[in-house]
Amino acid sequence: MGIATGLGANLPATAGAIVAGAYFGDKLSPLSDTTNLAPIAAGSELYEHIKHMLWTTVPAAVVSMIIYALAGFNLSTGNVSTPETMTIMLDTLNKMFDWNLLLLLPPIIILYGSIRKKPTLPIIILSSMVAALFGLFYQGATVTDVFASAVSGFDISMIQRSGFDAANVTSEVTDLVNQGGMGSMTDVILIAFSAFVFAGILTVSGSLDVIINALMKVVKRTGDLILATVLSCITMALVTGNSYLSIIVPGEIYKDTYQKNKLKAKNLSRTLEDSGTVVVPLIPWSSAGVFMAGTLGVSTLSYAPWAILCYIGFIFAIILGYTGLGIAKMTDDEQEDLN
Repeated sequence: MGIATGLGANLPATAGAIVAGAYFGDKLSPLSDTTNLAPIAAGSELYEHIKHMLWTTVPAAVVSMIIYALAGFNLSTGNVSTPETMTIMLDTLNKMFDWNLLLLLPPIIILYGSIRKKPTLPIIILSSMVAALFGLFYQGATVTDVFASAVSGFDISMIQRSGFDAANVTSEVTDLVNQGGMGSMTDVILIAFSAFVFAGILTVSGSLDVIINALMKVVKRTGDLILATVLSCITMALVTGNSYLSIIVPGEIYKDTYQKNKLKAKNLSRTLEDSGTVVVPLIPWSSAGVFMAGTLGVSTLSYAPWAILCYIGFIFAIILGYTGLGIAKMTDDEQEDLN
């Protein structure tokens, strides 16, 4: 956004491209919370789920980049302010930290583990340990700071450098770096547990049977089932504004139906992400939408049309459902094994 401001580029378009790119990476990362949650809710396997998402995510990304390239040559610049804030932020960060290419090692470890399909937890621990060592020996952090960051998140007061005064740091820098830690995941875990409990209540009470029977009256083809899943996820996202609920509840509703129609679980998990995870940042009252708008300085409704991947992915999912392309079918033996 700082570069776009300096160039006088269209800020809503830039913000939309940032959101789309972020969620492209989020969808295909084996370390993403929603990417792990979708196959759990659907009953598929993580790396099969990621590979299957390429059918919808790659075309959506290609279409997005083509539109961004065309728009970049034709869009007139909007009213932009001076990049003074960004300059101050960069100067402050330079005073806070020492920068070196070695600092890229933790994300490189994550990327290596993702490409080589290594177990998620050991890769996360290894990357965290390397980052902690860099903090200790390169950034001058104390052992107490390292453990405190892991538990409750980083705080700018941990920086002890000559010429740096944490009290004079702008709120933009504070909001950027004061976060993280295992404690910050508490809300996510509680929401996920609550969603599973809610889905369990729906199952035991027989409410799911009522919903499914009503849907099956109009669902005749695979495309109809995919469309019903997409609409359910979007509805859940609009009502709750939460990525986890928009994945877990529809996943519980449609899991058995996909199986009965000889559709592999990875079809369901892919659709849950295409229409649940990536739609939430387009909703102004969702936590993701609020965060994106606050971070990027552009309202949700302004950047939403430009976050192309976030809504074109489920369009490709529906098209594949009706054409049969990229739809994984179960054999009779596979269906019997599940039963």
